[in-house]
Amino acid sequence: MKRRNLIEIVQEKYKDRKRVVAPLLGFPGVDITGSNIKVAQQNYGEHYKVMKKLVEMFEPDIIFPLMDLSVEANALGRYTVFPKEESATVPKDKFIIDDIQKIRDINISLDSRIIGYVNTVKLMRLGLDEKVLKGAYVIGPYSLAALIMGADEAAICSLLEPDKLTRLCELTVEKIHEYVNMLVTAGAEVICVLEPTAVMLGPEQFREFSAKYVKHIVDSCKFSGVSTIYHTCGNTTHLVNEMANSGVDGISLDSKEVGVDLREIAKILTKYVLIIGNVNPNGVMLRGKPEDVKKDVNDLMEMMDPYPNFILSTGCDLPQETPLENIKAFMDVGRSYKIK
Repeated sequence: MKRRNLIEIVQEKYKDRKRVVAPLLGFPGVDITGSNIKVAQQNYGEHYKVMKKLVEMFEPDIIFPLMDLSVEANALGRYTVFPKEESATVPKDKFIIDDIQKIRDINISLDSRIIGYVNTVKLMRLGLDEKVLKGAYVIGPYSLAALIMGADEAAICSLLEPDKLTRLCELTVEKIHEYVNMLVTAGAEVICVLEPTAVMLGPEQFREFSAKYVKHIVDSCKFSGVSTIYHTCGNTTHLVNEMANSGVDGISLDSKEVGVDLREIAKILTKYVLIIGNVNPNGVMLRGKPEDVKKDVNDLMEMMDPYPNFILSTGCDLPQETPLENIKAFMDVGRSYKIK
């Protein structure tokens, strides 16, 4: 199956004075289908219904399954909590470095939740409009290491015990890579690496414990013709060069309210790296009126007008309670805006 390249699609749209419009949808679709997060994240038939409904209602250029940072950690045996109306979480649990070999021996390809997400992507490939790029999320190597050993411990190790953290990150990227291969085989056209915990790192530590390993994933995806995106939360302005240097096709960044100025970032990055974002999901999208959303989206589009490598999106995934009329307003402005 020949996969479409995200950069080429962005360039084609730009020639027509249009933008790729891809809010990080997912959770609002759970209410639309009358399901709940727990069921949708553990039943791939229900999960697919959510994706299908979102595509039918809003026609985004890219659609991702529900964002879930617990999938890989759960598959590796970490204690995981499954609330009914919230995403699963991984509480801090006991970890010693000698556990690495035990974790390495786990075959995640047989894990029920991994299989569920892979089957969701498979159904998306088979059942959704072919014009919509089918994406998939995986957690980043550092964030998975932080779930396994604890976020504070990982941050301390990055400075005081780097060899210990390196051993764990070598394991996490190995397991993430296995999952990526399954998703690509299922039909994913875009892999988005979620690395939220790495926001607390400095550039050197980020490069050493995240970007270096993400590059392995990127290289593998390029071989398969699959596009890649690096996503971080919070103000990661100090990390964008390291993110871009991993070789990804695009970087997805948080909102201006946390300090991310996409225009300034566009000035320092090559035009061959896509810049994706960054309307506030927990601000105007959740709490604003449709007219507020339209203004914010239009202002962002005008600000990024000179830059051909821009994709209109949200700064992170939309909350479940996001008003549907706000999503429609987002899409309407994104679709109707003509590049000057």
